[in-house]
Amino acid sequence: MLSLFSAPAIAQETPEAEESAPSSPIIVTGSRIVRDGYDAPTPLSVISGEEINTEAPANISDFVNTLPAVAGSQTGATNQGSLSSSNAGINALNLRSLGSNRTLVLLDGRRSVTSSAAGLVDVNTFPQSLIERVEVVTGGASAAYGSDAVSGVVNFILDRDYEGFKANYEYGVTTYGDIPNHKFELTAGTSLLNDRLHIIASGEYFTQKGVDTIDRDWNTHTFIMNNPYYEPGNGQPERIWASGIGEAILSPGGLVTSGPLKGTYFGAIDPATGRATLGEFAYGPSTGRYTIGGDYLLDDYHFGSASLAPHEDRIGIFGRAGFEITPNIELFAQVSWNQYKGRSYYQQTPSSMTIAVDNAYLPDAMRQMMIDEGLTSVTVGTSNAGIPAAGSNNKRTVERYLAGAEGTLDFLGGLDWDVSYQMGRADLNQDLINTWLNSRINAMTDAVYDDSGNIVCRVNDDADPTNDLAGCIPINRIGIGGVTDEAVDYLFELTPFREQIVKQEVAAFNFSTNNLFDMWAGPVSLAIGGEYRKESLKSILDPLQYEETWLYGNYKPDNGSYNVKEAYLETIIPLFEGADFNGAVRVTDYSSSGTVYTYKAGLTWQVIDAIKLRGTYSRDIRAGNLLDLFASGTARTNAISRPSLTGSGSTSDQFVQSATGNPQIGPEKADTIGLGVVFTPGFLPGFAFSADYFNIDLKDAIGALSAEQTVLFCFEQKIAEQCLNIHYEDFPDSAVPLDEDIATIDLPVFNFAKQKVSGIDFEASYRTPLGPGDLALRAVASHYIENVSDDGFSYPTDEAGAGLPSWSYRLTASYDYNGFRTTIVGRGFDDGVIDNAYVVCSINCPLSSPDARTVNNNYRAGSFYLDTNFVYEFQVAGVTAQAKFAVKNVLNKDPYVYGAGSTGGNNVAAYARTNIGLYDVYGRTFRLGVSFEY
Repeated sequence: MLSLFSAPAIAQETPEAEESAPSSPIIVTGSRIVRDGYDAPTPLSVISGEEINTEAPANISDFVNTLPAVAGSQTGATNQGSLSSSNAGINALNLRSLGSNRTLVLLDGRRSVTSSAAGLVDVNTFPQSLIERVEVVTGGASAAYGSDAVSGVVNFILDRDYEGFKANYEYGVTTYGDIPNHKFELTAGTSLLNDRLHIIASGEYFTQKGVDTIDRDWNTHTFIMNNPYYEPGNGQPERIWASGIGEAILSPGGLVTSGPLKGTYFGAIDPATGRATLGEFAYGPSTGRYTIGGDYLLDDYHFGSASLAPHEDRIGIFGRAGFEITPNIELFAQVSWNQYKGRSYYQQTPSSMTIAVDNAYLPDAMRQMMIDEGLTSVTVGTSNAGIPAAGSNNKRTVERYLAGAEGTLDFLGGLDWDVSYQMGRADLNQDLINTWLNSRINAMTDAVYDDSGNIVCRVNDDADPTNDLAGCIPINRIGIGGVTDEAVDYLFELTPFREQIVKQEVAAFNFSTNNLFDMWAGPVSLAIGGEYRKESLKSILDPLQYEETWLYGNYKPDNGSYNVKEAYLETIIPLFEGADFNGAVRVTDYSSSGTVYTYKAGLTWQVIDAIKLRGTYSRDIRAGNLLDLFASGTARTNAISRPSLTGSGSTSDQFVQSATGNPQIGPEKADTIGLGVVFTPGFLPGFAFSADYFNIDLKDAIGALSAEQTVLFCFEQKIAEQCLNIHYEDFPDSAVPLDEDIATIDLPVFNFAKQKVSGIDFEASYRTPLGPGDLALRAVASHYIENVSDDGFSYPTDEAGAGLPSWSYRLTASYDYNGFRTTIVGRGFDDGVIDNAYVVCSINCPLSSPDARTVNNNYRAGSFYLDTNFVYEFQVAGVTAQAKFAVKNVLNKDPYVYGAGSTGGNNVAAYARTNIGLYDVYGRTFRLGVSFEY
């Protein structure tokens, strides 16, 4: 049971709202209209600042992400592989698992500049110490707030009337002694000039030492792979999930992957000869890049090589000043500046290299074997022992400036108004580490003896001066232990980088009155407003960055801008005693995609004192963001399992995938239905219960297929449109699938067919005095009936009960007594499956197909986590002090390990063998804190 929420959807009656100063307008996210005694028909949950303080999260997103309605959010732990997109380190909220860019995140009811060209707002740029409450609207709200509010709105509301000074320090660490982090906060507020001038300011510093690999015992070699024994119709499952699986196409020092010497691998460097020892790879049953048993552990250098937690440094500065010209008019100005520096590692990159028979580092025994077989070269797969793992070292600076005025006019019984202008800017320094130029590493690897017996790069020793590489230092990638620091320094003398500037300008006005005119059941309320918004993207980079091919981060200049003009009207009309109609309409004109209309119609009816019914129907939209529209083709290296066209099994290809924007995409549209009931029985004071059904039907969804989807659609379903996105090394323009090496795959953005999410939210709360203190109980749960995606090419897929649990919940019990508060939180989700389309069987399997693949196991376990939080408040020399102690995942429950990930990408083995967005992968975490306020 969960004490962090107010009574269900009664935002105006929350303690937080009651404590606001009378001169400060109350911001309520469910509606643009604030009227005493009125509850918006859209469900609204409120998180109080007091509850956030009690749990002492390392960042505010850690707290919000535990709410059942929030699913699939991006965090620093889940997006460390977002190298080319520069999203690594961003904490972006996601309601209903519909995508972070379909959740509108606001600060005091206004938009904030995004922290990436993909339209993601990093909530850690908000001043956590000044957050008074967080309001979460779990329903479409585009008519009231504009584009992107498809799955809902998360509104962070600040304590703009704070007076005093407070300092806060917190320290966190896991039970394993890693991921230590420190957070410092200073906050001040004061009133001057007879309380007409009010100033607040805050500063925050957070630092965390990350963990560069998946350093946990539970991360075992469990994979889903294509069954090497499968033949269509032979009764075997097409895919198998098992432990004891590893990669069969690479080793730390190199493994010959084809030809008569296939299976020969290079081991450690022999000090006596200075050359690698040789071994013979023991294959188990194998297909594509995986083998079962045998020498499956040989790839441990690559296995789990992604970051468990990123290294982070964050600085945030915030200030606001408000001046009352008259008791009813205030001028205000606000500024914030945030800087993020983060380093994380994507993986110990596997790659393929060609070794010539005269390579200077080749062991003599291997050279002789090649000569005996008549080979001039061999193809070798390697996880590149001695070369550091690739990753990102991003720096983001986000600025936001706001100025405006607000007040009340003695007109229509009191007309509230506000006007504002804000300018936001995000400077994104995208810097990849340990990422090489493909041409450079190839030249360094191809080492030979010159006439003087020195080892040199062949390009500088051949007869062609046009291919010379100045200063080329040979690198010994044959075996383990031959890579020198000098070679690494030269290899990464150049690395991919790009600077991007994202700008946002917003001018807006709003008027509202609770007494437009009287009707038979009471006064009519009205709100109107308008907004002009401009978004722009500018890239600054050296042409070398896109004239050469890099392993990752083939940055290109993404440039473009668009503007939005919109106006809205919202009204509340009393129908009869206890019943109100809430309607809104908004017209939005995008320079990029034209004019669209959004609207909302809602009803609330207090049937009896104990029962209230509510319902809404809305049309909501999301238009393409800067990256959707203007991405010019950022590329990265990956691998894919290509189904064989001539028999069973698959072949692993290394390729370059290119993601491109599309200026022609149209807005996506969502129709949302919400039906709910609120129960507050008079015979049980302090108790409230609500249940709300939601149904979001999204059409023309904006997105792109993955490389794996593109290949499967082409090879298995022969979809010509997707075959055209695949280009082969020897036949780049082929329109049909070929048994040839794939060179590139294009992944353009386009409007998908549709996506549909439906389910029910439940909330129950009870507050009562108990003994000498007060007890608060709360239960919040979300049940997902469906989350179906239909890309328009293949069969619809349903994530409900799979990647998105069917049931998720959070239960809280809190007890307050004489300055001491203890809170116990139970949170979790139910058992499910890996993929709803899988058909489970071991023998006598039906014929496998793309929409019903057979697999030997499809189980995904649920999980329950227990958290405890303790706060003790006391006085020291007239200063209020707090001591805080919190333990997250008290039972230190490990994540459920299963064959997560696709069957073909070269990064699968590097990541945790679980769903890192669903399970707790850090383990038990302790947080200690102390604060002082006066």
